[in-house]
Amino acid sequence: MASEVTQLHFLLIPLMSQSHIIPLTDFAKLLAQRGVVVSIITTPLNYIRYKASIQHALESGLTIQMLPLEFPGGQVGLPPGCENMDSAASVDLAWDLMLASEILKSPLEEMIEKLDPSPSCIISTSALPWTQQVADNFKIPRYIFETVSCFTLLCAHKLSQARIQETEISDSESFLVPDIPHRVEFTKAQLPAREYSDRVKSFVEQIGKTMLSARGAVVNSFEELEPWYVEGCRKERQRLWCIGPVSLCNKNLAEKSDRGDKASIDEQYCMSWLDSREPRSVIYACFGSLSRISAAQIKEIGLGLEASNCPFIWIIRSLDSSAEVEKWLAEEKFEQRIEGRGLIIRGWAPQVLILSHPSVGGFLTHCGWNSTLEGISAGVPMITWPMCAEQFYNEKFIVDVLKIGLRIGFEVCAVAEQSNALVKWDQVKKSIEKFMDDRDDEGRDRRRRAQKFGEMAKAALEQGGSSYLNITLLIQDVMQACK
Repeated sequence: MASEVTQLHFLLIPLMSQSHIIPLTDFAKLLAQRGVVVSIITTPLNYIRYKASIQHALESGLTIQMLPLEFPGGQVGLPPGCENMDSAASVDLAWDLMLASEILKSPLEEMIEKLDPSPSCIISTSALPWTQQVADNFKIPRYIFETVSCFTLLCAHKLSQARIQETEISDSESFLVPDIPHRVEFTKAQLPAREYSDRVKSFVEQIGKTMLSARGAVVNSFEELEPWYVEGCRKERQRLWCIGPVSLCNKNLAEKSDRGDKASIDEQYCMSWLDSREPRSVIYACFGSLSRISAAQIKEIGLGLEASNCPFIWIIRSLDSSAEVEKWLAEEKFEQRIEGRGLIIRGWAPQVLILSHPSVGGFLTHCGWNSTLEGISAGVPMITWPMCAEQFYNEKFIVDVLKIGLRIGFEVCAVAEQSNALVKWDQVKKSIEKFMDDRDDEGRDRRRRAQKFGEMAKAALEQGGSSYLNITLLIQDVMQACK
């Protein structure tokens, strides 16, 4: 089998978004560790952003490469330099970026014809349904890389079957997800489909159709985390393998700090700052790469973190670091006020590195699936603050199923700057204080459960673990398809 494996060439194609590129790059490393050749399709600017991560893999002897294709953003009216979802400053630009991605089909096919060895399969994220046509044209199997959990996939499927969106109930009235083992309630206001335009609905239908044509799916999760939901998804898709958490492929400090974009802080300084804190005392507050947060909400977050009297690391992304925010920070002398207890990082943070530090005791998170899994893998309980997309599904999973999280109380699925909803500073403060109270039985149980899931996550990717075995089964399935 070893010689057959070395003949295999996996072609990985992510949507040009941090939340897709980063986990797919991690998965590429896990595949390359098995002896297969792996190529990742990217664009020139994304190549520059992520090449450090691939360099570590090359230095350890893995056969892995990034192949940049010129991004046709100009053809759909995108501004120069807009090659990633996090640089799309509006919903319209994000859709234009999706259109530009589809134009990559012809140059990608030209590139594939020249690749040696020829690709054995394509693994692409579900948001790129056109890659099914590419796979069909080259008569190779396509597998979908799911960037959400089996819990989300199955709940969304059950709610779609129940036609919840077509019912007459109000946006604020709660309802149960049918036919699942846990009591999980939503309101219409929390469902991403509430935001869907006709354009989005058409795209979602296209994804559904190509899903039926794909040979199988891989999910960035692990079977012990959500066993019932994995089995539920397998009833819908027979070939489905949980292969995560993929972030655990990064073992040393350099790999963890170079995962994703270039960090906006010196990693050694960040680690030294954490080293000076008590174990499990620090709140890490980060809201992902895509959620837009208003200046008013950022001020409330800062004041709540300050009032909690907990040590904290707070990430303010470049997109949110507006002139208004910077003026407020300067006029309030906020950083001087929190000096010695709080650390602000503007831009990109080495999240996996921070979460894995023993001083971090809680993660204030937007509940993106990558962040959720990284928190779980580090054994860190979470304060949940979902904002858009499938993040409310993840909150339900963290709080109601795993019981390792505490809700902050944000209830509307909408980009924060488009919503009148505002979480005030005292609500942030109270949530942190309740969450960090070690005298509370619920809090102690939450922490114990989080640590247990962290141990299970690591075991899943070790030799003989469930995700390790599933990667083996995937490779065998590709070999079978090639025959």
